[in-house]
Amino acid sequence: MKLKFTKMQGAGNDFVVLDGINQRLALTTAHYQSLADRHFGIGCDQILLVESATRPDCDFRYRIFNADGGEVRQCGNGARCFARFVYEQGLTPKSEIRVETAAGVIVPRLEDDGQVTVDMGPPRFAPEEIPFIATAPALTYTIDVAGEPVEISVLSMGNPHAVRVVCDVEGAPVRELGARLEHHPSFPERVNVGFMQVLHRRAIKLRVFERGAGETLACGTGACAAVVAGITRSLLDGRVQVHTRGGDLFIRWQGVGHPVFLTGPAVTVFQGEIEL
Repeated sequence: MKLKFTKMQGAGNDFVVLDGINQRLALTTAHYQSLADRHFGIGCDQILLVESATRPDCDFRYRIFNADGGEVRQCGNGARCFARFVYEQGLTPKSEIRVETAAGVIVPRLEDDGQVTVDMGPPRFAPEEIPFIATAPALTYTIDVAGEPVEISVLSMGNPHAVRVVCDVEGAPVRELGARLEHHPSFPERVNVGFMQVLHRRAIKLRVFERGAGETLACGTGACAAVVAGITRSLLDGRVQVHTRGGDLFIRWQGVGHPVFLTGPAVTVFQGEIEL
């Protein structure tokens, strides 16, 4: 099976984008794992599928598969690349589109300066909507990890996130603690784990251990979740610059009930064809 693909990246979070409108896609978990393999495949954090919308109020349908082959509900950096892809490929003339995802409708917009802004919808805090096992919603939770108490904020940005505030993000145990939290029994569908260092009220440094992918250079929903957690804990203002290892992202949020806006780069790296 031959597939045409486009390799893209958003702040170093990299993707293989597949046009499922103009080519037939019948991919298995093994196919997604092969595409994502950085030695034997193309290499990426996630594979993004562009499909025709199934509802009349949307322009496209957006599906996301992690490097381990598992399908997930949302990806913010991928959403920006999705918007640039459909525009550059001539699938739409619109600079703003409505996109159907498993987590709901998102609205990406191409900006005049080349950046892309995505309306990611409002965050969700109810434990059953994350999902997270807890008796009641709380500002922070303390859970036991290998016999040690770990304080986290927990919320959903269309996918589950745990956010931990640290003094020095470069020295944080991202891989070790990230992996343990990802598979913690309190998270029935696993979780993305963010480690946030507050620089001042309008800037943070962030590293994210993504479920099914490990640490990535950037995570769009992780940046949204970290800023939301910081605002709810009165650590941050409503507009925040997020420094990731792959570049800067910009988040705006007006508070509970309002959508989160994510702005950042979306870049085409190369195009090609692969035999699976």
